[in-house]
Amino acid sequence: MLISLTVGKVDAGVAVLLTEDKRLIEFPSILLPPSISSGSIVDITVARNHESEAIAQKSFQALQSSILSTYGQQSPAPPVIRCRNATQTSVVLEWDPVSLATAEIRSLSLYRNGSKAGNIPKPMEMTSTKISGLAVDTEYTFYLILRTSAGTYNSEKLTVRTHKMTELSGITVTPGRMAAPLRESLSAAIDRIGAKVAETVRIDTTHFVCMEGQGREWEKAVEMNIPVVRPEWVDGCEREGRLVGVRGYYLDADPKFRQVGQGTGMQNPQQQQLFRSRNQSQSSPQTVAPAQHQSPRKQEQSPPVSSTNLSVRSQLPPPSSPSDSGSPAPPPPEKDVPRQQPLSQPTVSTSSTPSPESPSEEAARSRSPSDIPDSSFPVDMSSNQSDLDEQPKLKASESFQDVSL
Repeated sequence: MLISLTVGKVDAGVAVLLTEDKRLIEFPSILLPPSISSGSIVDITVARNHESEAIAQKSFQALQSSILSTYGQQSPAPPVIRCRNATQTSVVLEWDPVSLATAEIRSLSLYRNGSKAGNIPKPMEMTSTKISGLAVDTEYTFYLILRTSAGTYNSEKLTVRTHKMTELSGITVTPGRMAAPLRESLSAAIDRIGAKVAETVRIDTTHFVCMEGQGREWEKAVEMNIPVVRPEWVDGCEREGRLVGVRGYYLDADPKFRQVGQGTGMQNPQQQQLFRSRNQSQSSPQTVAPAQHQSPRKQEQSPPVSSTNLSVRSQLPPPSSPSDSGSPAPPPPEKDVPRQQPLSQPTVSTSSTPSPESPSEEAARSRSPSDIPDSSFPVDMSSNQSDLDEQPKLKASESFQDVSL
């Protein structure tokens, strides 16, 4: 196709060309012949290059396929979270390395029971974390949220329950420097309580056991705030059958802070008897002896009573007659003899003449104050006079027999 154009104006970079119908066309002056000027007529031929067009189209399709295979078929993978270890108050979580494909990471966040617990620092490097300060024997739900330039991806929810105080399977002990026999004994005790041994300090190490604070592992344990205790702490857990406190088992701790209680793992019968008697003395109320509630006069007349056992008069043989002792015993003043009150209302005689006393009544009145039965003990008042005469008489000088009620 041939087109004739008239040069209207020529500048350093652009020339203005005029068509036959007086339309202006800006054309690069570098493509025009060097000798042209205003008013010159130039012929321009225009044709389509099919070969070059096919090559360009093929190159463009290859670029589109490369972009699709690189960015369209791979996407970030949702994180996979797992529980590595659980104790009474902490949980160690771990997950697979983050897969972003061609996307860029924005953040990796951990959620606990539906609330954000925090962002994971260095999410492309860290694959585990430890959550402390949890409640004992409590259920928690954890999950991760990965935010990238290609979108947001959530992990599956993980439900973890913290251990009870009697469950020791979550304990992970790293032994430090100690003698070989002591190390073997420590390993055997750890196996008996169901705990685990880690040769190096890790994120799931719960206790560092040693005899002296030296070595690289000890420094690492101190840096990670892991309790450093003596081997006796493992023995205490085995003896109590539960997780015991570490306050009394630090390397420089006073042994008096070691609280020893009656646990399920206690094997010493003497310790079991000691704690059993202590619990009984604390739980049972103290028994007050009846003699403490007697009147002052009755306490003076009664024999001394033991503070722990209740003394009961034993039936002794009747006292000797006045003829055997040589001289009759003078009767005590009536004001010092307490009167025995009957349980039932006695019958009052309407006769003004006093009735004569029987020999048994005379013997009863001639008894000493110590022969009068103690009112603090039950007395059968319904018996007749003959039964009263048959009861043995007691002396104040006779001994008493202690019988525990």
